[in-house]
Amino acid sequence: MSDTSMDNAYWRHPSPDTSPQAIWALLREVAEGQKETDRQMKEFSQRFTQKMEKEAEEYRERQKEINIQMQETRLQMKETDKKIGELGNRFGELAEHLVAPNIMEKFNALGFTFETIHLGSRIKDREGNFLAEIDLILENDDIVIAVEVKAKPAYSDIKDHITRMEVLRRRADVRGDKRSFLGAIAGAIMSDELCNHIIKHGFYVIEQTGDTVKISNPEGFIPRKW
Repeated sequence: MSDTSMDNAYWRHPSPDTSPQAIWALLREVAEGQKETDRQMKEFSQRFTQKMEKEAEEYRERQKEINIQMQETRLQMKETDKKIGELGNRFGELAEHLVAPNIMEKFNALGFTFETIHLGSRIKDREGNFLAEIDLILENDDIVIAVEVKAKPAYSDIKDHITRMEVLRRRADVRGDKRSFLGAIAGAIMSDELCNHIIKHGFYVIEQTGDTVKISNPEGFIPRKW
């Protein structure tokens, strides 16, 4: 045999077995492989479903906790609003027991010379018609300060107090009262934003601090005069 014949014999691939037995064996092998793939897919699907169900259950539990917390928060807010409302309904007591005892001293420390304070003053015209009600009035021969007292002042209270100050000015003009009228808003609960807004409108800010009050206007504050 030549070298070339030997080389061809060496590299020649064996022919595949195409007998019926070989084909059936191959089909059984493919079928078994498909079963294993199906089993793995089913197992994966079960694990995935279980994981999703677990996460869904955890989400529902978290949602329940959030709902409970929100309900508790709403109840707390209602209770707080109720207490504030009750305090607001007793603003006369607030003015009398918290603001009045110290407010004249606080203003005099700023350079005023008040000796008289009035609580719950009802302002009327010469015919006796009601014009306004002022919670606290401090006065001397030159200046009058009208104080509006609220448990929790709102932005609308600033506008209302400006209206009161205008009423006081018109009434004073009719009576020939040449004194300057200044305004102040006192509150037990006030945000920094509201305090700044009150100051921008030229009013003194009176805040609760412990068992007394303080005037929170910055140094150099110039009040609006009516």
